[in-house]
Amino acid sequence: MKSIVILISGRGSNMESLLNAVASGSLPICVAAVFSNRADAKGLETAAAKGISTRVVDHQQFASREAFDAAMAEAIDVFSPDLVVLAGFMRILSDVFVRHFAGRLINIHPSLLPSFPGLHTHQRALVEGVRVHGCTVHFVTPALDHGPIIVQAAVPVLDGDDETSLAARVLAQEHQVYPLAVRWFAEGRLRLVDGRVEFNAPQDSAGALISPLMR
Repeated sequence: MKSIVILISGRGSNMESLLNAVASGSLPICVAAVFSNRADAKGLETAAAKGISTRVVDHQQFASREAFDAAMAEAIDVFSPDLVVLAGFMRILSDVFVRHFAGRLINIHPSLLPSFPGLHTHQRALVEGVRVHGCTVHFVTPALDHGPIIVQAAVPVLDGDDETSLAARVLAQEHQVYPLAVRWFAEGRLRLVDGRVEFNAPQDSAGALISPLMR
């Protein structure tokens, strides 16, 4: 069984969706530990209540990003995870850290990448007037929010949406696709080829999502 380490900085709702999937048997992996760069991250309590080992590596205790990343990588390596999963980990990772875990470090981002990398994605989507928004699970590379895409989920942007309502609709999809992506990795169903993700199983055909839908 594959093992993962999850990194969080706050409440860890995506972490919780992964833990729930493990508990239900739909995600056949072992969660070795949950790490945070903040001792007050609420997700640590959630993980501990489910019997998961937790660790804190406080970034404020280090003089540089590189020093923090080195300490975090060393602490993660103790668990020898097959995959490191970023679930609301609010730190920009150094190139050295990313390369250390190359091919086994994934993230979920609240936009349809490559659109809207970085912060405030829902607000920016509304300002730009896009009709479709969503989330992306991707392998992490040194380029911020531009790694090879594993899976995306799209939602329509509705008339009257504000940042809160749109964020909630996207988050519901995040909780669906992140466990799915981790399961694919655990089952060996995806691989990186020339900077793109390929699956070793046939893909189901699907129709287009059109928004707004003409009636």
